[in-house]
Amino acid sequence: MNSFIRHLPRALALSLLLVATRVGAATDPSFVLTGTSDQFDGYFPSYLANGYFSTMTSVRGTGPTMGYMVATMDYAKDDIARPAALPGWNEIDYNPGGGWLNSTRVAKEIFTHYAQTLDMYGATLNTTYRFVYANKSTDVEVTTFVSQDANHLAATRLTITPQFDGSVELTFPIRLWSEHQPRFPIAKMTGDEMIAAVIASGQNLDNKPVPTPDRAAVWYPGVVRIQSTGGDTKTLTLWLDGRAEQGVAVAQAVAVELPKGLDVEDVQLEQTPYKLSLNLKAKVRKGQSYRFTKYIAASREGWGSDAKADRVLAEQARTTGFDTLLARHQAAWHTLWESDIRVAGDANVQKAVHSDLYYLLSNTTTGTSWPMGACALTPGYAGHAFWDSDSWVFPALLLLHPERAKPIVMFRHRTLGPAQARAAQFGAKGAMYPWEADPETGKDFTPHFAYEVYREIHVNADIAIAQWQYYNATGDDAWLKQYGWPVIEQIATFWASRVSYDKAHDRYEIHHVTSPDEAYNDVPNDSFTNAAAQKALRIAVKAAAKVGAKADPQWSVIADKMTIPFDETAQRHLDFDASVPHDKITWMGSSLAWLMYPNLDLPMSPQVRRNDFDFQLHELKEHGDDPNEMMMVMLAVGSAELGDAQGAGDWIRRNLSGFLKPPFNVRTETVANNAGYILATSAGFVQSFVYGLSGLRIDENGLAQAYPPALPQAWTSLELKGVHFRGKRYDITIDHGADGKARLARKEL
Repeated sequence: MNSFIRHLPRALALSLLLVATRVGAATDPSFVLTGTSDQFDGYFPSYLANGYFSTMTSVRGTGPTMGYMVATMDYAKDDIARPAALPGWNEIDYNPGGGWLNSTRVAKEIFTHYAQTLDMYGATLNTTYRFVYANKSTDVEVTTFVSQDANHLAATRLTITPQFDGSVELTFPIRLWSEHQPRFPIAKMTGDEMIAAVIASGQNLDNKPVPTPDRAAVWYPGVVRIQSTGGDTKTLTLWLDGRAEQGVAVAQAVAVELPKGLDVEDVQLEQTPYKLSLNLKAKVRKGQSYRFTKYIAASREGWGSDAKADRVLAEQARTTGFDTLLARHQAAWHTLWESDIRVAGDANVQKAVHSDLYYLLSNTTTGTSWPMGACALTPGYAGHAFWDSDSWVFPALLLLHPERAKPIVMFRHRTLGPAQARAAQFGAKGAMYPWEADPETGKDFTPHFAYEVYREIHVNADIAIAQWQYYNATGDDAWLKQYGWPVIEQIATFWASRVSYDKAHDRYEIHHVTSPDEAYNDVPNDSFTNAAAQKALRIAVKAAAKVGAKADPQWSVIADKMTIPFDETAQRHLDFDASVPHDKITWMGSSLAWLMYPNLDLPMSPQVRRNDFDFQLHELKEHGDDPNEMMMVMLAVGSAELGDAQGAGDWIRRNLSGFLKPPFNVRTETVANNAGYILATSAGFVQSFVYGLSGLRIDENGLAQAYPPALPQAWTSLELKGVHFRGKRYDITIDHGADGKARLARKEL
């Protein structure tokens, strides 16, 4: 169809493309998530985003919601860096004469025939209902998207069909949010002080009923200080310039399009400290449909320009028209979906895969050096970059969308300077990346109450592993020399300065670390940390040879003599040094399963692997509490590595129960809490397929088969579509052979 469309006149081609988009989404239910009025009380918002900026969804589709822009951080005094909420651009409000739509309580008898559909194939939200209030009714349809084709643009279209004749009012505002209160000096507060302050503010940090955020007391948004605003009732435009608190400049503009032939009675400009709006009065007729469209342009310092330029973009968008912009946006998403994961045999798993890929792709940029915040373009985990970016999100994207994985490794190169300064601060050499990095500056903004996590230094090995993975997946020698090698070399230098030599046992150790099972703080020889450091050092030796540099001879010596605690009697690894009791209740129970995770994949015998896995299951039962979704991923991967396809499928299905909040499959950190939008959990689920069931690993020899593929018996096939590797593309299919065993086939495209 695409080649046929290219020969048609542009307008007709775009019309056909729009029709094809709607048909494609309608015929594949795995791309469609729909909310109903039954979910009004437990509505867990999703978001629309293009990697650069976002907006949260709302039940009505028209309500004011906060949105965020990539690495646009607030730096208030004594606080940690946190995402500054963009002025709310998505709102349109409507008053048929008895009350405003967005102020009316959400109830089934008021919002009848309700449906809100997220079409993930085209990243478009559509909301329909009949608004019945004050003896009047209006059919409402709202369609909103944040453009994947034109990254500075978004649009929302409100279609009303009044069931009466008369005058109505509409407003097209930009909400100028006030600063969140209370704000706490989190950069200085201890854990006890933080808890006391939260309680004193009338809040708590307990798990809460859906959909109330659990950690809003500490993960509140930052503020954009408005510097200038303006509007024009003749051109139906609004614009503003602002600046995130002590951060980057931000600009927005709006252009409104009215229905042709609308009988307009009055248009007013409203400017207050909290609202910039075009307010309209018009006459409508019963049964006639009216389409009102709001075009938004947004930018920030270093990405775009000012309000004047954004106003031009918004007006150009209005000239182009909603249907054309929507078709281009959806076509861009269709191109993204050419790389996909297809599961035949389990519709629920397939839909979850698509929702997780949707959330990952919604938060990726190309050609930048911005990472993805831990909780996407939301204020969760304060928008900071953790090891999640390098070890969970990056590998999930690398084979399917390498251009969207690349900014993560580029971020670590861009922020190498702050990591070197931090190493010096802690008396180490090389580069010591922070546990929580500001996505704009790369500086350490770990909250003071979590300061002990500075010992969770495995992040430095995780970063080196990701850099090497990118090189092995792309074969880009020039990139390695200019960008990857400086990071890898400085991380190896860090580890060489951080280890201790145990002369009595002729081995190297790493003391005073926080385990990935974070309740175990300040332990010696955490197995995960030591194994990751060992791998990072060996990577540095290989990378040096590739770029023609001289490796420090000590790197190999340390790697070869690195101790990884092991119980000879039980023939399994220990979580950390045997001198530390393993007896705490944690969400992981143990971190042994993480020795199998795809990035690390610590070599071990099949029997040791089995023993590690069995111990993990035992400890999860005995010492586990409300396990994180990451653990479900590791158990799925571990089962696949052990050849237990049914077990892997069971853990994958466990990952659907409770973690996915309706109606839009928003993943939360655990089943019990509402810490949502965590990209590591979505990425982990994707890794269960890309690396877990496939048995594939990225190394210097290629895309290697580390162990036989695994496919649950009830599934017909698993297909990794459009895999990118070293300049070529493949479809990789796993199905059942005549002997019943899973088999993997690669087809070059």
